[in-house]
Amino acid sequence: MLGLKCYSSVEEIPDRIDLAVILVPYSSVIDVVKECIKKGARGFVVISGGFREAGREDLERELVHEVRKAGGRLIGPNCQGINNPHAGLCASWPLIRKSGPVAVISQSGTIGAYMEMNCEFLGISKFIALGNKADVDEIDLLEYLAEDDETGVVSLYMEGTRDGRRFMDAVEKCSRRKPVVILKGGTTEAGRESIKSHTGTLAGRDEVYDAAFRKAGAIRASSLEEFLDFTLALSFYGPRKIEEVVVITSSGGCGILASDAIETRGMKLKRIDDKIERLKKEMPDFVVLRNPLDLTGSAYAELYDKAMEIIGQADAYLLIFGDPIPGAFDVVKKHRDKTIFVSYLGGGNVEKEEVEKFRNAGFPVFPTPERAVNGMHAVRTYWRMLNKQ
Repeated sequence: MLGLKCYSSVEEIPDRIDLAVILVPYSSVIDVVKECIKKGARGFVVISGGFREAGREDLERELVHEVRKAGGRLIGPNCQGINNPHAGLCASWPLIRKSGPVAVISQSGTIGAYMEMNCEFLGISKFIALGNKADVDEIDLLEYLAEDDETGVVSLYMEGTRDGRRFMDAVEKCSRRKPVVILKGGTTEAGRESIKSHTGTLAGRDEVYDAAFRKAGAIRASSLEEFLDFTLALSFYGPRKIEEVVVITSSGGCGILASDAIETRGMKLKRIDDKIERLKKEMPDFVVLRNPLDLTGSAYAELYDKAMEIIGQADAYLLIFGDPIPGAFDVVKKHRDKTIFVSYLGGGNVEKEEVEKFRNAGFPVFPTPERAVNGMHAVRTYWRMLNKQ
């Protein structure tokens, strides 16, 4: 197959096996596991479904029994596999090759794949789709990733846990060393019922999880968008103190939305009264001189550069590039000593070209001002957690 030698059975393979990735009908999985054990395999990733989530709990217990009896460990069943770009191992899909700081643990293969694809420009350290997590679970992985030097941030999509106390201990241990972002499915009764048929997990009451996450130091996302935004920002910046923000925009409406989002998240706009006279002297007369600093539709990249030079240091900048504004990346690169969040929207082909420059440099760009503020909020929240504020 594609120039690689294949075998009609595991028994025909001449060498010992370390890892078995199994994609056969559920009724054949245990027989294949036994064959692989005879060949030395102790690591198992069972992608096949049809176990506890389909009402076959006895079959899943038998699978785990056979693996553990041999001294092995199992990921799955009913999962999308694993990926470790640092080791050149991809037993999953899509094929992600770039290694980096983002570790993704997910009970949903599709949610995990979404995170991998959207974080690929930063690079992936580990990806594990847990599925039914009959053996290896999120607790084992949090304990492992806390010690993993290749991982800078851990993003966990979960539907429930078997051991609440041990889970909290694992999150707390990990979050002291690196941020842990959690998206929890099953916040409603309808969602909890859906989980039973997805992975056969007991979801538990959401308010209990919410309190546990806060106590353990996890940063909780409430949507898939937040899950991604929090992960991107924390992967790039880590913890930073952000209380006062300067917004520079070419869109008045986007500046208003950014202001609302900043205040809603508990931050505020930095006062720039002492900079107004210099801004008036050195900026064109079409610029609206306040914070948000509205450069209007006549904006060009050099105006962002000049404005940041005049205003100077702030806890964070939010730069909103609306319309086609070439040179946006060069401005941010020049001011890389500052904490800058970027939202680029409405720029057509120029936007695509500029965003690609940011991504090639491993710099996150957010599609809306509100989502840039999401990232800002995560960075601030993690700083406050570490500093017990």
